[in-house]
Formats: sequence, structure tokens, C-alpha cells
Amino acid sequence: MSTISSPGLASGIDVKSIVSQLVALERAPLAPLQTQANSMQSKLSVYGSIKSMVASLGDAAAKLSTSAGWNTVTATSSNTAAVGVTAAAGAASTSLSIEVQQLAKAQSTASAAIPLGGSMGSGSLSIQLGGWSGNTFTPGAGAAVNVAVEATDTLTQIAAKINEAGAGVSATVLRDASGERLLMRSNDTGEEKAFRVQVTDDDGLPNDAAGLSRLAYDPGTATGATRTQQALNALATVNNVAITSASNKLSDALPGLTLQLSQVTTAPVEIGVSNDTAAMKKNVEAFVTAYNTLNTMLTNAIKYNPETKVAGSLQGDSTAIGLQNALRGMMRSVTASSPFSRLADVGILAQEGGNLEIKADKLDAALNDLDGLKALFTTAGDAGSQGFGLKIKSFADGLLSVDGLVSTRTESLQSAVKRNTKEQDKVIERAARAEVRLLAQYNAMDAAVGRLNGLSAFVNQQVTLWNKNTG
Repeated sequence: MSTISSPGLASGIDVKSIVSQLVALERAPLAPLQTQANSMQSKLSVYGSIKSMVASLGDAAAKLSTSAGWNTVTATSSNTAAVGVTAAAGAASTSLSIEVQQLAKAQSTASAAIPLGGSMGSGSLSIQLGGWSGNTFTPGAGAAVNVAVEATDTLTQIAAKINEAGAGVSATVLRDASGERLLMRSNDTGEEKAFRVQVTDDDGLPNDAAGLSRLAYDPGTATGATRTQQALNALATVNNVAITSASNKLSDALPGLTLQLSQVTTAPVEIGVSNDTAAMKKNVEAFVTAYNTLNTMLTNAIKYNPETKVAGSLQGDSTAIGLQNALRGMMRSVTASSPFSRLADVGILAQEGGNLEIKADKLDAALNDLDGLKALFTTAGDAGSQGFGLKIKSFADGLLSVDGLVSTRTESLQSAVKRNTKEQDKVIERAARAEVRLLAQYNAMDAAVGRLNGLSAFVNQQVTLWNKNTG
């Protein structure tokens, strides 16, 4: 049976209030532990941001640390609709004049119109890639591909079989009022990617205009299908030198350049390739931005604001202070490169507060001496003399390594948070046990006092009765 307990009811003592106050004393150590936990969590959050910013700085430095970061080029075409151009990193600066006399094309054929749903007859198609010279076909290196056709196959089913055969051609069915036609096309352009279709017709007549023979394409014997597009190579001139290509995409004609031929030209198309100094400048700007973001974070984290009387999350944190000092020192260091050995030489100047600022005119001038600017960031050597890209990347990698400064400090804070959590749990458990113990003790006292009060009332009652009877 459930019971209702009301501590202090028998004695009149406010047991609940007394126990609550005593338990509060037991829980008193919890407040400073919680304050410590909040502080450590705040530091962990800041170090998480620092870790991310250090990684970003390392990535930005990495782009400047190798020759590849300084080999970006830009390519332009005076008529992109006719000739498109892309340049790989490291392509030599140059200018070219291109004219396109003919585009590469794939061979196409079309059969005569066949009544919708009509049977083509049974047999097989032999599809061979190669080249045509008039009506003479020269097979290519690959073997012919055979496609078996059943008497019940529709033209659509035959097209599907051709596509599944991997013969180097694709097939589709075109329908109009006159019926349906089988269209075939080489998968690749160029004179050597033409095709021939020979038929083994089960009606015994492979060269007539009936049965499966209607799909044949072999001008040397009989033609069931018509060629609608001849296979052609692209023809062009580069600086008046004639070139030919089986593809409209010229990726091997000029080192580092890919040309996409799209139209026959009526006038020369001018192609230009030059160093992409805009992209290089953007990489330098990204490096400075990444450094400034990290420096600003560290400054705000370790400073004390006398006006608001608010300290940063990492004020007094030796790791954060040391990290900022090391970074600022590196930005003021020198390299073994020439003619530029300091960031200030190329217009990257330290400002009050430690952030860097780029003097655009000075950096633009340095970009005119690309080898010298590249050396400032890529020169190999010891930690003190190597290029800024290398030294900052190496420094960032070290900070983020398992035993690096940022990683070990983060791990230390995480361990402290775990210890703090355990201490809080101990205080809470101790307070809970004290509450149970104190309630038991005060309830026992309350019951004892209640019994004494009851005995006192009984005695007084008996005395009163005795006095009344003897009066």
C-alpha cells in the first residue's frame, strides 16, 4: 500500500528545508566545476577553428610551394565558335593562326523505307570498320562483328542487336509516313572509322533488294542502304602548315594545347597562350587571406578588452600566444631566393596588429619577374631559408600532426573535459547519497519527536484527570 510522507509533520520542524540546504552545500563544488567545463569547451571550440584555419593556410601555401602552382596558363581564341582552345599547366607561351578547311565526320547510312512492322527476314549482318576509297573497302585492324537476325525480329529489335554487338557503330530507327528506316552511324569520326555492312541472307540472295539484304551497305557488290555522310578527316592549317586529324579534337598536335574544331573558317582564327598571372595573383591573395583569418582569430582569442572587461577564450594560453608569435616571425623571415627574399619585396607588408596587406602595384611588378616571384615561394633549403610556400606548408603540417602543437593542446583540453565530467558526476552522486541519508536521519528524528510529543500529551491528560478526580 502506498504511503504519503511529509517530513517534519510530527515534530513541526521544516525538515525539507534543512535537508535541501545541506544538500546544496554538498553540491557547492559543482558550480566551479561547471564554470571550468564551460571555459574548456570554449577553448576547445576555438582550437577547433584554429585547426581548420591552419589547414586552410597550409593548403594555400601548398599551391604556392611547387612549380605547378606557377605554371598556370590561359589560352584565348579570336573565334571560339570555330576553334576552342584549352591549355595545360606549363604550356609554352605562344601565338598561332589556324584555319579549318574541313571538319571530321562519321560515316552514316540509311536503308530504304520499309513498311511499318514488316519482317526483314532471317540471316546475319557482318559489320566491319575500315576505310573507303571509291567503292573499294580496306578493312581496319579489328575483326568483323556478326549480328544474328531472326525472321521474327522487327527493325527496332535489329537496331538493338547492333547496338549491343559493340561493332563500332550505332543504330536507330527513323519512322515517317513512308515507313521506317534503319539509320547507322560510326561511333567515331575519321576516314579510317568508316564501315561496311555485308549480309548473309537466308533467302539465298544476299545482293538483292529483298529480305535482310535491304540493310547491306557495300558499294563494291550491291547496295541495300545509302550512304548519307561520308567519313572524313579534319583538315586545317596551323601557321599555314597543313594538318589532318581523324577527330575534331586535336590533343596531340601542339604540346600542352587542345584544340576543338567546330566550324569551317572563312578567316584565320588567332590562338594565344600566355602565363595566367591573374590566377597566380589570386593564389597569393588566398594565401594572405588565410594567414590574416588565422592571425585575427588568435588575436581576438588571447586579448583582454579593458573597456568591456572581457577576456578572450585563450587569454594567457601559452600555446596560442606561441603559435601567433611563430607565425608572425615566419612572415618576417627571409629566404635564399633572389631577387626577392622577403614578402615585403613583392608588396606583402605586415600591418599593425600582425595582419598582412598586399600592395597591388608592387605585386604586379613582381609578377613581371615570374621566375623571381616563384623562387620566393618554392626555393628549397633548410627551415630558415626555404621559400614561403614550403616553410608555411611544413609549419602547418607540423601543427596538425598527431604530436603537433595544436593536436596535443586539443587532446589535453579534451582529457581535462573528461576529468571535469567525472568530478561533476562524483559531486552529483555524493549529493544524492547525502540527501537520502539526511532524509532518513531527519525522518527518524521527526518520528521520535512525534512519539515524545504524543507521550507528553498523554501524561498531561492523565495529570489533568487525576487532579480533577482528587479535587
